[in-house]
Amino acid sequence: MPPIATLHAVVLDCADPDQLAAFYRTVTGWDVSYRSETFVFIGEGATRIGFQRIGGYRRPDWPGGNPRAHLDFTVPDLDTGIADLLAAGATLPTDQPGNAAWTVLLDPAGHPLCLTAT
Repeated sequence: MPPIATLHAVVLDCADPDQLAAFYRTVTGWDVSYRSETFVFIGEGATRIGFQRIGGYRRPDWPGGNPRAHLDFTVPDLDTGIADLLAAGATLPTDQPGNAAWTVLLDPAGHPLCLTAT
C-alpha cells in the first residue's frame, strides 16, 4: 500500500520549549534546526523532535492520568544511560513496568521516555 503521508516530526507539548530542547539535545546529540517563540525543533531530515509551548501546560501523570505518548531510546549500557539522563535533568519514577528489560524516566516536562540497552 502506498503511504498517504510522511512523518515530519514528533512534537511534545511543554511550558518551556528551550529547556526541553536542551534536555533532548543532551539525549540525542542533535542540533537545533528551528527556533521561534513557540517552537523549537532538533534534528534534521526524516527524524526530528519538536517542542511546542502550551499555555497552562500540565505535566503527564505517570503511570496513569491524562493522555500522553512517549519516546523510546536505546543506549549501549542501561545503567550508564540512566545515570547520564538523571544528571541531565530526568527523574526516575518508582513505577517501573519493564521488569529490567527497559527503564522509564521522566523528562523535565514530565513526559515518560523509555531506555533499553542495545
